[in-house]
Amino acid sequence: MPQLAFDIGFFAELPKLQPPVRKGVLDAWEKFNRLTLDQLFKDQGLKLESLVNAKDKQIRTIRIDQFWRGVVLAPPSGDTFVLLRVMPHDKAIAWAKKQKSSINEVTRAVEIRDAATLDEITPAYERVAQTSPKAPLFANFSDGDLTALGIDAETLRQARSLVDKEQLEVFAPLLPQDQREVLQYLAEGCTVDEVWQDIVAPALQASTQPVDTEDYETAIQHTRARIALVTASEELRDILDKPFAAWRVFLHPSQRKVAYRASYSGPAQVTGGPGTGKTVVALHRVRHLLGHLRDGDRVLLTTYTNALVNALRSGLESLVEDPRLRERVDISTVDGFASRVVAEAPDAVALRPLMNNEEESRWGKAAKATGFTGSAQFLAQEYRHVVLAQDIRTLAEYEAADRRGRGSRLGAAQRPLVWETVERFTADLADDRARTWLQTCAEAAHLLEEKGPQYRHVVVDEAQDLHPAQWRLLRAAVPARPDDLFIAGDPHQRIYDSKVSLKSLGIKVTGRSVKLRKNYRSTQEILRWSTSLIVGRPIAQLEDEGRNETLLGYRSALHGDGPAVHAAATEKAELDALVTQVRSWLEAGVDAGEIGISTRFNKTCAKTVAHLKAAGIPAAPLRAADAAEEAQAVRVGTMHSFKGLEFRCVAVISANDGALPFPKAVTPADVDPKQHETDMMSERCLLFVACTRARDSLYVSWSGQPSAFLVEADVHHF
Repeated sequence: MPQLAFDIGFFAELPKLQPPVRKGVLDAWEKFNRLTLDQLFKDQGLKLESLVNAKDKQIRTIRIDQFWRGVVLAPPSGDTFVLLRVMPHDKAIAWAKKQKSSINEVTRAVEIRDAATLDEITPAYERVAQTSPKAPLFANFSDGDLTALGIDAETLRQARSLVDKEQLEVFAPLLPQDQREVLQYLAEGCTVDEVWQDIVAPALQASTQPVDTEDYETAIQHTRARIALVTASEELRDILDKPFAAWRVFLHPSQRKVAYRASYSGPAQVTGGPGTGKTVVALHRVRHLLGHLRDGDRVLLTTYTNALVNALRSGLESLVEDPRLRERVDISTVDGFASRVVAEAPDAVALRPLMNNEEESRWGKAAKATGFTGSAQFLAQEYRHVVLAQDIRTLAEYEAADRRGRGSRLGAAQRPLVWETVERFTADLADDRARTWLQTCAEAAHLLEEKGPQYRHVVVDEAQDLHPAQWRLLRAAVPARPDDLFIAGDPHQRIYDSKVSLKSLGIKVTGRSVKLRKNYRSTQEILRWSTSLIVGRPIAQLEDEGRNETLLGYRSALHGDGPAVHAAATEKAELDALVTQVRSWLEAGVDAGEIGISTRFNKTCAKTVAHLKAAGIPAAPLRAADAAEEAQAVRVGTMHSFKGLEFRCVAVISANDGALPFPKAVTPADVDPKQHETDMMSERCLLFVACTRARDSLYVSWSGQPSAFLVEADVHHF
């Protein structure tokens, strides 16, 4: 029976299609399911047409509506067709004529390349390479190495014509996807072995039979990382109605290998830059674990903020249809889990959480009582980074504490007075029936260490922002055994001041750590621009604070326009320009709910919502946008609240000097030079995180002077 499958390239463009066009896609899919092969080719409504002067007679077009055409791969054998793109009529015809399909002899995957354009430009690049003073880009790799990685003869010729990465960027959108990734990874400095492990090995199938380069039916089954077989009209309708959900259909082989590994011998970790699919992998891992639970076993799925908890809950609902299975998963912030553990303890006393703006004044009060003359800021950081981080409970332990990483000197004679001040601070809190969130986590960890674990598996998302006290709680929540902890995070998105080494906490992921390098969210142009904000700056790994993380090989397969930047003289002028930008997105067919506006401060959020509404544009604060009546509003929130979310179009506004970095969020260098650098990096990462929420379009604006981060990265004048 014929069927119409969907290529990832179609899903990449899906958000840009208007509802009538999406309905036309659904109608075409249903027709493939209903008709015989003979009827399909004769159907006058579908018009499954071959093209004159096409590079590949297997590439045809179908009618979606009067103005739109779909480009399909129509193999000469088998029943499965693949929808590659949906475009306006003339563009679809022109694009289809240039494309050529093939089957990779190494990975067995279906490949599509722009053969006409490659044939046209390759000779010119070969002539340039012959006279170039630069060494060929892939001179260090033999033909045998490249062939073993799946590079075929055509792509090998093109690769040998390149002398730098800028030329590769010209060729990249035209090349078959897997082969493009192989060359991009090698160009960024990855070894042949690393590329084999990341790209080739996960795509290989168990079959030992020779590859049949004419058997497209089998090859399509081998290309599940890029081709989706949708079996029910309800499933396809849901994808077409919610385009972002379409990306959950796919797992890249490197992601699937991590998510569905039968078992890990201990804690496992997946890291990667924004948009590499860490959260999707974590959700699929939960799905896998649910299939192997014994009676009474439960899973804790945890993250940092309530907004992310809501996103995880929605994601799990889309992946795990059985509500009885979902009920065996507790989804909570780490702080929420800690509060529950403490509240369930015998003789528990209800204590209110201390707000962040209260803490420094309380430290000042404690210091005044003990006669400590240092700053309240120093005390708060000492308590967070030394006392709570190392679970110190006595003066003797504090006197012996390791203070490496603290840039403020503290002689042995001063420690008793600091400890006395710590005890006064905690005693005053107890008297007022209050407690900091980290105190709650520390107490919950102690309770679980005595009581015993509560879960069979713990899956952690956005792990980079968790404090050592929170990690101790998670370690105590699950017994140390295979598949106990599954950790997803990205040190480059560390926007809270949490210094941690998992290894020092007994969470050892050596040999069970995988890095994802491919971004599935943002275009390469947005990614390159955003990465320039932090590239080259030391960022500690999660598992070992003594080693630095790297963005080596971090790339996107998506291409589009680069970010737009706008300088305004006043805040009002900046908001007026924002209204113009948002209107242009709406007029281009972007839904209001697919637009996010991010800024540093809550007060700017309120002004922005009011300004958009006054201009007739539906807008709502990010937290309120969950309400049904606000679902189709432009969402406005702080950079902190945007963490872990994504939008088709993002405006980052008020990126001014004085806001990024925000002076009050940065420890002065003369107080603690190391903490100063850490705080500056957190502020820099905050801007990086906000910019990488964008998928198709990024707009960055400021009034007055731009942020020093934009100036340093030389991206403020685009």
